[in-house]
Amino acid sequence: MIHAVMDKWDAHLRGELPGGLDELLHDDCVFLSPIVFTPQRGKELTKLYLGAAGNVLPGDPGGADAPERPAGADGADDGKFRYVKKVLDGNHAVLEFETTVDGIAVNGVDIITCDDDGRIIEFKVMIRPLKAIDKVHENMKAMLEKMSG
Repeated sequence: MIHAVMDKWDAHLRGELPGGLDELLHDDCVFLSPIVFTPQRGKELTKLYLGAAGNVLPGDPGGADAPERPAGADGADDGKFRYVKKVLDGNHAVLEFETTVDGIAVNGVDIITCDDDGRIIEFKVMIRPLKAIDKVHENMKAMLEKMSG
């Protein structure tokens, strides 16, 4: 089932999924953040966090003064968000990503679990190194405050 869900996730990231996250997320989805200790429960909170992350983690443009980091699986090193590894098994996916935020290289994983109906029931994000966690935390806090009004 996870292969079909990841096809929809990829379509969502490209802006090509009718219904977007409403199509993907279970009503009782749980979002586990690297920043917030308590699980965020429900589709609306998960959408809020994923929306904020989409604004915070798109990455910095590359260039001569971009931070030095290893090229991803596709050979690109443009500082933009990209998945560099995907491990799919049963109803679980582990997607390793790289991006750059305010000049800080960010490496992390999205750990996604779906139910047998093809809805995401858990979305967990882990990030490294500590410098990246601090930068993402700072930017996510500002973005969530902005989005929440």
